[in-house]
Amino acid sequence: MHPFLAHSPLPERRRRWLGVAVICLAQLLVVLDASIMNVAMPSVQRALHISEPTRQWGVTSYMLAFGALLLLGGRVADHTGRRRAFVVGLAGFAVCSTVGGLAVNGPMFFAMRAGQGASAALLAPAALALLSTAFSDPADRAKAFGCYGAVFGAGSAAGLIAGGALTALASWRWCMFIAAPFALCAALAALRVLDESRTDGARRYDLPGALTAALGLGSLVYGVSAAQEHGWNSAWAWGSFAAALILLVLFVRLQLCGSDPLLPPRVLADRRRVAGMLAVGLGGLAVTGIFLLLSYYLQRDLGMSALATGVSSLPYSAGMAVAAALGGRLLPRTGPLPLITGGLAVAALGVLLLARVGGEGDYLTAVLPGLLVLSAGVGAMFSAASATALDRVEERDSGTAGAVLNSFSEIAGALGSAILATLVTAAGTGPAAAVRGYRTAFVFSAVVLVVGAGAVAVLLRERRTAE
Repeated sequence: MHPFLAHSPLPERRRRWLGVAVICLAQLLVVLDASIMNVAMPSVQRALHISEPTRQWGVTSYMLAFGALLLLGGRVADHTGRRRAFVVGLAGFAVCSTVGGLAVNGPMFFAMRAGQGASAALLAPAALALLSTAFSDPADRAKAFGCYGAVFGAGSAAGLIAGGALTALASWRWCMFIAAPFALCAALAALRVLDESRTDGARRYDLPGALTAALGLGSLVYGVSAAQEHGWNSAWAWGSFAAALILLVLFVRLQLCGSDPLLPPRVLADRRRVAGMLAVGLGGLAVTGIFLLLSYYLQRDLGMSALATGVSSLPYSAGMAVAAALGGRLLPRTGPLPLITGGLAVAALGVLLLARVGGEGDYLTAVLPGLLVLSAGVGAMFSAASATALDRVEERDSGTAGAVLNSFSEIAGALGSAILATLVTAAGTGPAAAVRGYRTAFVFSAVVLVVGAGAVAVLLRERRTAE
């Protein structure tokens, strides 16, 4: 073995906590890069001459690749070695970040964003598995997961602020470059401080399932943007939707008939679990794209700088953290029904408040009230829905259920971003048309949230009656 790969002579306890620091750094990169381009996209669009209908791929390509490949990434990490998968994922992240920062056109940039998402789909489940096996002492294990959760919660806000600061003070390209040195340092440190672990048994990967899911979801998202760019009656749009339908039906068939599917049907056999995942998915579909639209509105229509736009998201992040904590405490007393349905309804109200935006407005009156109400609803809903989705899961399916929940959130967010961007583009060109498009998109999001609240109420009430 190369001397560098040998374990460090550091005391075992210290080495494990250094491993936690490495894992948290990697998780920060994953979460941060999911949001860092939201603020930078107006600058990216101008620099690379990206069209209005396709600009959302700067965000959705990352989320789509991450969500579609997450289940496969977890399976690969379990069987080939979690530390190995972690290091390979970090290396891939560094390469894609560097090449993406050097992009000369939109397709090259979008491809590297998708590469970042694919790398994240490999390293994220490996990081979580390494963290769970690092400590045997319950107190230390709880502290380690507390650190991991804190990084996860702060990453999105940090991404928006970092995106604004780097774009304003340097260039949007540094929003890509910045991840590379941190990813490489984390990969090198992982070889020194993390132990290898893997699952025994035959290596079975549902590659057909992963391929049909990724291509089917990609075709669906592309169809939405193609419909706006080429027209709803165009061969591009209908061809993409037809391909998506065929591929996704094939994916379902593979999961029902396969011997080792990515998504075992039994995971979705519980109504409560389906209700929780549906809430997270519809919440992601309705809310994720809002921040990309607000970035354009604040910079183009209100004249705010990229840095100020990033800082403007802090009230939402703080409100969501407080609401999530309160929701977690109330859940044992109230049960999931009032928190999930009420949270979705409150979030819908927040989005309707955002629909008041106008060309003559300002951040304090047109945006901030809606963000605060939205954060309260999303925070309460997300904590209760996540706990409900992972409740009563068999031990053998615990990792799969968590990956499915994350996949639902990422994929729905990618699809929602594409739909909202299409609604804005359909309103026409010019500042006044853009504002009309924002309002239409926000109303659509509110409708999705209200429908989600009704669907979750039906699922949870039927389950409680059956019991």
